[in-house]
Amino acid sequence: MIPNLNHQENIKQDTFAFIKALSESDYSGEIAKSYASRLAVATDNSVYQCLPQAVIYPKSTEDIIVICQLAQLPEFIDIRFSPRGGGTGTNGQSLTNDIVLDLSKHMNNILEINAAEGWVRVQTGVVKDQLNDYLKPHGLFFSPDLSTSNRATIGGMISNDASGQGSLLYGKTSDHVLALTSVLIDGSLLETKPLLPVDLIEQVERDDAIGAIYRQVIDTCESQQQNIEETFPKLNRFLTGYDLKHVYDPNTGSVDLTRILCGAEGSLAFITEATLHVQKIPTYRTLFNIKYDSFQSALQNAPFLVEANALSVETVDSTVLNLAKQDIVWHSVKDLISDVPGQVLDGINIVEFAEADETIQQQKIDALIIMLDGLISNKQAGVIGYQICSDLSDINKIYGMRKKAVGLLGKADSRAKPIAFAEDTCVPPENLAQYIIEFRQLLDDKGLHYGMFGHVDAGVLHVRPALDLCDPEQEKLMREVSDKVVALTAKYKGLMWGEHGKGFRSEYGPDFFGDVLFNELRKIKAAFDPKNRVNPGKICTPIDSTDQLVSVDAVKRGTFDRQIPIKIRESYKQAVDCNGNGLCFNYDTKSPMCPSVKVTRDRVHSPKGRAGLMREWLRQLANNDIDVLQLESDLYAGKNASIFTKFKNTLAKRNGEYDFSHEVMEAMQGCLACKACSSQCPVQVDVPTFRSRFIHLYHDRYLRPVKDYFVAYVEQYAPIMGTMPRFFNFFTGLKVTSVLTEKIVGMVDIPQLSSPTLKSALKDNDITEFDLEKLQALTAEQREQYVLIVQDPFTTYYDADVVRDLILTIKKLDYKPVVLPFKPNGKPQHIKGFLSKFAKTANDSAEFLNQMAALNIAMVGTDPAMVLCYRDEYKLALGEKRGQFNVQLFQEWLKPRLSGEPKKSENADFFLLGHCTEKTAEPTSANDWSSIFKHFGGSLSEVAVGCCGMAGTYGHDAGKLTESKAIYSLSWEAEIAKRDRAQCVATGYSCRSQVKRIEGETLKHPVQALLSLL
Repeated sequence: MIPNLNHQENIKQDTFAFIKALSESDYSGEIAKSYASRLAVATDNSVYQCLPQAVIYPKSTEDIIVICQLAQLPEFIDIRFSPRGGGTGTNGQSLTNDIVLDLSKHMNNILEINAAEGWVRVQTGVVKDQLNDYLKPHGLFFSPDLSTSNRATIGGMISNDASGQGSLLYGKTSDHVLALTSVLIDGSLLETKPLLPVDLIEQVERDDAIGAIYRQVIDTCESQQQNIEETFPKLNRFLTGYDLKHVYDPNTGSVDLTRILCGAEGSLAFITEATLHVQKIPTYRTLFNIKYDSFQSALQNAPFLVEANALSVETVDSTVLNLAKQDIVWHSVKDLISDVPGQVLDGINIVEFAEADETIQQQKIDALIIMLDGLISNKQAGVIGYQICSDLSDINKIYGMRKKAVGLLGKADSRAKPIAFAEDTCVPPENLAQYIIEFRQLLDDKGLHYGMFGHVDAGVLHVRPALDLCDPEQEKLMREVSDKVVALTAKYKGLMWGEHGKGFRSEYGPDFFGDVLFNELRKIKAAFDPKNRVNPGKICTPIDSTDQLVSVDAVKRGTFDRQIPIKIRESYKQAVDCNGNGLCFNYDTKSPMCPSVKVTRDRVHSPKGRAGLMREWLRQLANNDIDVLQLESDLYAGKNASIFTKFKNTLAKRNGEYDFSHEVMEAMQGCLACKACSSQCPVQVDVPTFRSRFIHLYHDRYLRPVKDYFVAYVEQYAPIMGTMPRFFNFFTGLKVTSVLTEKIVGMVDIPQLSSPTLKSALKDNDITEFDLEKLQALTAEQREQYVLIVQDPFTTYYDADVVRDLILTIKKLDYKPVVLPFKPNGKPQHIKGFLSKFAKTANDSAEFLNQMAALNIAMVGTDPAMVLCYRDEYKLALGEKRGQFNVQLFQEWLKPRLSGEPKKSENADFFLLGHCTEKTAEPTSANDWSSIFKHFGGSLSEVAVGCCGMAGTYGHDAGKLTESKAIYSLSWEAEIAKRDRAQCVATGYSCRSQVKRIEGETLKHPVQALLSLL
């Protein structure tokens, strides 16, 4: 049995006292000190792991002033803080063993806009895509374009001086920051913007920290002007830390401290608000996908493309392309980057032109076409073809694939995973091709595999060598390669950190700057933060401090993961393989990715958060000498704890006994089991799979709630109740029943059974009865005219009209439907972690469905969640025992059978609101439906929505009711309000149930809409 897991690093006494004092002050934000909350921010998109003492979520600038002023009390003088935004840093910039100050949860408001003057003022927790969605109706956008734009915050972009695609024209974040509001560690409010000498006098003469800062910055810039000019690289990307090159203008004497805060990685002050320059969205955009016979050809051809005055030139190698082809993202771009017949496509350059003038745009396009056609006909430069996109949605799809490339590199079947540590080197573009030859040789000599992509127009290369950091020797190799890359970039007049900041690479700073200039940086740090309390160890330390810089050799995730036995790591790959890329923090409410984190804004309730908790739980079990695989085997064999022991442990839980398992369980209970993460995540972190395994094991120690049984056994009691729907509906419809069900079972809004029943609804229709012997006697030709309907409990017993209309539609199409006897699918058991029972249910159903598959008659199911369970969960649970049966979704069955001329349009327009599991697991689903409707004279368009918030039985859980309705309000509510509900269709039973509960009206299944066309 699982022991009581109470191992956790305790909060230090002074931190505990500080948190207590803060909670009793005027501070209005949140404070989190649970082990789970701390673990959720112990990692970012890097290889490092630092467990903070606590996480503070301020709601305003005033909150941060309160925090800093309180921290000046003598008893709190040793407490340190690190600001955090989206947590997308690849070098551990926001990681700390002290207190995390997370501005992303609450400080994410857009405060003011002046479209005429081209600026916007925001809190720094605003996400980049959130800002651009706000600006779009004004015809404006904030230009620095990151691969992490759907979760990176403005504060993080400022702190890392982010740039990304298009930087040749648009520059970096610092080029668009007009003013900043920041809080110093002493609680002072610092407002920065460009100041002329006449305006500087007042600041320089101040007798406080702000005055000291101005004096020090001016002194450094004036005394070290020649050193600064010689040291800072002549590159588009010159990310080095404190930007001395642009903070002071020697010609005018003006000073702009915003430039020194940009790129400082949160090591000088807490930036709370930013005024940003925004610009008009280009009217005309055109993108070329240029195809090459090798990655080297693509690199060598890039300078010629830059000379074509392109907005950007991005390169992707064959490794990344092949990974994309295996990912869901390829469905959106495969027609835009098609293979060249008879050629091997081993690299592409993505070239974009963007102009406000159509004539100029066309001139650039025509010139490039002439050049490319010449190269292809003469077989030069390795160019083997190209495709042009001018449609904005197609352009966005290409960039969506390119952005996802960062995460896709982390997807590898071997123990060695491509990791970020030398992934943003920058050299002058003219040196890039030769530099990469040496870079590749360096990696090849070490026997390392890697993928490459980057901003070749700016000389920035993204390279992620594959290492197994659970192996101490591989960790040493990471250090060795890091040192060699630093030397190599210096040889080619570049730098190791061209885009993604220093973070734990800060130790290389002194070598780059030299002793004199680096000590000047330390003086500036001392003026801002004399006691080294703000993101300590990053960039530099105060001049009088003996503190050390952080190091490449800092503690990594692999240090903890290697404590988990290899066989367990491989069994739980869906959790352990999480590389922290953070795509699950996607801001877009219309994205299906993880609805729970969107509505809670709590990183614990994200795939990354849950994967991190699972990894730690497995580590603790291993350190308690528990073999989790053996424990699972024992549970399957029925060797679980006694009811008495479970009851005793449940009492202990209620009495407040700490067990880390409870924190893991709380995070897992917040998951809707929609499975979007399993396909949306680049490395396919699959929370529902390891969630079910965890719940199964958790209840080896603790009693289950009644509602678990209520859900898990729906396939057993629904058929019985379904025989007398009016009788049971009468009782479940009583108010007293609802109250008792909520209080005793913990479930709300229990749906009514279908009346009349499916059997009654079909009695007047000529439907072939199931008769196995008669079906076996059919000829092969006759069997092609039959369709076997696989029932599920939800549509058959709670939404029988859908099954009836499915059967009638099949009849209208001149096929003979046969309803198979109801067999439990087991999905509800799987969701609630009854894995032993699920295995038995799955085995029983698989045997029956394989028997039916032997008939060679198509099998069709109605509800996507249940049908897809046969493909995914059955395969995991049964392996080869699953057999080869195939239950299809209706559109999968019908589309290949369409024949003849499409009917003339009847102007019957329908809108599909997709089911999360279906549209992520089967991304062609909406297009299949659209093709079918078009064939029969109608039209069906997919509506971009996220999760509806029901997700099976999640929305019926009394404890999740508020979250369920909040999730619905994120996207479904507004999209349905825009349309006639009679024209809206949904494939998911849970989706239709949620709409009925909230809107009071049931949506049609697409089959029902199709029947109206027929």
